[in-house]
Amino acid sequence: MNRQQEYVLRTLEERDIRFVRLWFTDIQGYLKSVALVPAELEGAFEEGIGFDGSAIEGFSRVAESDTIALPDPSTFQILPFSEAADGQLSARMFCDIVTPDGEPSWADPRQVLRRQMKAAADQGFTCYVHPEIEFFLVRSIDTDGQEPVPTDFGGYFDQAVTDEAPGFRANAISALERMGISVEFSHHETAPGQQEIDLRFADALTMADNIMSFRYLIKQVARQGGVRATFMPKPFKNYAGSAMHTHMSLFEGDDNAFHDPDDELDLSPTAKSFMAGILHHAPEMTAITNQWVNSYKRITSGDEAPRSAAWGASNRSALIRVPMYNKGKAASRRIEVRSPDSACNPYLTYAVLMAAGLKGIRDGYELPNPAEEDVNLMTRRERIASGFKDLPTDLDYALREMEKSELVADALGEHVFEFFLRNKWSEWNDYQTQITAWELRNNLAF
Repeated sequence: MNRQQEYVLRTLEERDIRFVRLWFTDIQGYLKSVALVPAELEGAFEEGIGFDGSAIEGFSRVAESDTIALPDPSTFQILPFSEAADGQLSARMFCDIVTPDGEPSWADPRQVLRRQMKAAADQGFTCYVHPEIEFFLVRSIDTDGQEPVPTDFGGYFDQAVTDEAPGFRANAISALERMGISVEFSHHETAPGQQEIDLRFADALTMADNIMSFRYLIKQVARQGGVRATFMPKPFKNYAGSAMHTHMSLFEGDDNAFHDPDDELDLSPTAKSFMAGILHHAPEMTAITNQWVNSYKRITSGDEAPRSAAWGASNRSALIRVPMYNKGKAASRRIEVRSPDSACNPYLTYAVLMAAGLKGIRDGYELPNPAEEDVNLMTRRERIASGFKDLPTDLDYALREMEKSELVADALGEHVFEFFLRNKWSEWNDYQTQITAWELRNNLAF
């Protein structure tokens, strides 16, 4: 037994923790959990916890259903509030999913991201990310298909205090910090009820774990305040959607591989090729970064959501923005990828973004000219003339682009690639059968 495992077992005893929740995600990014009593944990560290993988979306076929969850002791944290009536605390650990012979499961999103982190390490890099996570606070999510009611009518950076959720962000940040998830800052976003909390940078795998914990905690804190939180990309027709703008950088040891003091924007050739890779492969990755039918209502509505694979310095209409806040500070040179929304699977999203960027570096992709104006105000012909690839405008288009992508197939692995497509085609086909209120209002009298 290693030191991390010993620390976990000792902490459980000292803090009188009654349950340990073992967490993992399915291919779509839904959080799964199994509760374990502390007495069983030592055995779980050695042998894992067996479960029926065929019962989890995309994990295995019935004939190959035996699946094992191995707790990762480095992710151990005590949950910041009681889940039981007696006030006893619980803890959580993320798990790696393996097969009965001990091999990493090809169905595990965490393992998908691990493979890309290894690919980066093989090129001498560590990838660090920090996301700006947007979401809505609403009075209820039980709306019978109608738009929800936001908890306030504040705007960007407003000091909004509402009767529905007073002190929400302070309570949320406190819960996150108690879980070891560092927060950079938070504020009210542009739309009524819309919040943003930015997490401090970490390596890609740690951050993906943090995002899954973030979603769980935010919903719990909202519920305790008598409201609900939703990460739906665009729940309101007339308000901006919720993004998960992600800042990315590559480090070689302690040195930021994206920084070059001799460049006008302090961008190194490595950074430019990484950006070029993401831009070149963006259309085929969009089904991963924007995985829901509703995701495309955000992309096509404007509101600073990118419609084309363009980049620019401080340009918030571009897919990749180069922040200029700390120009000249080597450690701060990074890029901001603005396409992912808050309902993506973070493991798969960071895996494909890394795969595209690393391919750009390996193959020496050339960065195109930057966008100097609002890309969303350009006509399609102007975007084409400028060399900008349009992003898919619906899930159907995005899946067709993904189906043709060798890069995404290699990054995800055959199992995840095939199941994701099959699942999302089913979602799209189901959506197409719906008769919407818009159709009835506009076509019923014909």
